[in-house]
Amino acid sequence: MSIGVCYFPEHWPAERWETDVREMADAGIEYVRMGEFAWGRIEPERGEFAFGWLDEALDLVDEYGMEAVLCTPTATPPKWLVDEHPDVRQREMDGTPREWGSRRFTCVNSPTYRAETGRIVRRLTERYADHPAVVGWQTDNEFGCHDTVTCYCEDCSEAFSAWLAERYDSVEDLNEAWGTAFWSQQYEGFERVEPPGPTPAAHHPTRLLEYERFSNDSVAEYNRLHADLIREANDDWLVTHNFVGEISLDAYRLAGDLDFLSWDSYPTGFVQDRQPEPATADQLRAGNPDQVSMNHDLQRGASDGPFWVMEQQPGDVNWPPRSPQPADGAMRLWAHQAVAHGADAVVYFRWRRCRQGQEQYHAGLRRQDGSPDRGYHEAATAADELFDLGPVDAPVAVVHDYESLWATEQQPHAPEWDYWHHLRTYYDALRARGLQVDVVSPRADLDGYDAVVAPTLHLVDDALVAALADYVESGGSLLLGARTGEKDRSNQLHDSLAPGPLSSLAGLRVERHETLPERLDTRLEYGGSTHEFRTWASWLDPDEGTELGSYRGGAADGSPAVVRNAVGGGTATYCGCWPDDALVDALMTDLLDDAGVDYTDRLPEGVRVMRRDGYCWVLNFTSDRVQVAGADEDRFVLGGPTVEAVDLAVIDAPERALDLDVRTA
Repeated sequence: MSIGVCYFPEHWPAERWETDVREMADAGIEYVRMGEFAWGRIEPERGEFAFGWLDEALDLVDEYGMEAVLCTPTATPPKWLVDEHPDVRQREMDGTPREWGSRRFTCVNSPTYRAETGRIVRRLTERYADHPAVVGWQTDNEFGCHDTVTCYCEDCSEAFSAWLAERYDSVEDLNEAWGTAFWSQQYEGFERVEPPGPTPAAHHPTRLLEYERFSNDSVAEYNRLHADLIREANDDWLVTHNFVGEISLDAYRLAGDLDFLSWDSYPTGFVQDRQPEPATADQLRAGNPDQVSMNHDLQRGASDGPFWVMEQQPGDVNWPPRSPQPADGAMRLWAHQAVAHGADAVVYFRWRRCRQGQEQYHAGLRRQDGSPDRGYHEAATAADELFDLGPVDAPVAVVHDYESLWATEQQPHAPEWDYWHHLRTYYDALRARGLQVDVVSPRADLDGYDAVVAPTLHLVDDALVAALADYVESGGSLLLGARTGEKDRSNQLHDSLAPGPLSSLAGLRVERHETLPERLDTRLEYGGSTHEFRTWASWLDPDEGTELGSYRGGAADGSPAVVRNAVGGGTATYCGCWPDDALVDALMTDLLDDAGVDYTDRLPEGVRVMRRDGYCWVLNFTSDRVQVAGADEDRFVLGGPTVEAVDLAVIDAPERALDLDVRTA
């Protein structure tokens, strides 16, 4: 298990570099990430390369016994390149070009920019192919950040037409699959299908969905260009990319070209811009553990193995609406949380607070004068505490589908609908019961899981239905959530009532659905108790299935809301609404009981238990002390039965993890 740091030697005088690198080594840092935004420093004029500064920095990293992860610097091309080729810039939907002077403004479908990318990546990788410090590369930086997955330039228009021509046998097939007879939207040729632009009413939903697919495929193809050139220079190098949590970039599409996935974790920022409810005081100081954990598990699931945190928040950050100082202990706690979820390295961003540019208000492990900040001491502590571990073994999978995310966001049917938040309703309930969870794609092999939760499989086809049916018939326990099975892969409603081809497995039909504001009745009865739900309600008509819950009040009064169906050796349960916390907990515990999965009592808010390779972590993200009972004191590797605020304990007793009694002291 390794701790690393992101370093920008080009921001500092050369005479300071050795001091910085020595202090990194003294802190126990093993990896140094460099070069991600340095194209202008590496090539200040076309064809005039200045590698000496990077050579010197890499030699120092090697001298002090650390290893380097270099980055292809294509997220920030130099001014001279954009002046020569202004066509490489992305364009907004209305045609406005995205200007030089920031980052992530170039188009991955620009033939010019692809050629320039190949040139700089080839030159860099050949230069450092044999350098002893360089162990691998990060491709580009944060694909899709700042809403940059989609571009609407002429190059994208031509590429989209070509992409469609490969996907459909004829334009007539496209018209049939999309249903372009609606509003006279037929196309006479693939070249007539352009990127969506400004329009007074909504665009055709299938056109929007296909443009998202095309755009994501384009990013994946561009990433492959980097990865292929890196491996061509040195096939022993590791290759990764640093994803951003909860955006529309499909990580699964890129995963096949990477050795593992990485992501950038900023817990106190994410609670302000990635969750609909206001952040609590504890979350503003230590983050929402389930929100961060789900992103850890998504990277692990997409990698099908270990992942890295390539940027870990080191203190206050510059980009959220507000930036309270993290609580003492948070930076250490976040490192342990990542490792407990399967990370093999945690890399803090950044080494020193920068004196200039857009990130002056972003903390580093060291302050701008070089003196240590709180994050430095906590990173050093974490580096001393972490140890090598095997993989995470999760008994439950949550199925996450980017295409269903895009489709439901394009037609949310209620302003409150949020795919990520709905997914996390189920994920959080599992984490609150002490379970490790894999977040997987709809194409994942489900055979090894005791229970599977698919909150919103909006788009289903026969292949997906067959895979889910095989899982259930073989003895699996499956839970399907609201809006599942509404449409086919072309984003059209099925000929039959929802859940379409899943109806036989679920044992029901969706009679009708509605979306509801809070002022209307949103109650149902399940398990003898009355619960609340929100936003979405499907009225279910059981066929082979058994009603387990029904709506109370409102137009749906008495209509089934939850149905379970026995199929082969397993069961499929369909929940037609977006459940509240108490209802989803009841659904989860019933599912786990059905699957024979052990779980804890419901953990206190902000306190989580997790297991990896023979060890159990108790992580406290709150300002309260918690007490842990059920583990022998001599089995504590770190900490003890009393876990202070924003602190942790590690227990060498995995078999007891689900028997622990964790309570607020």
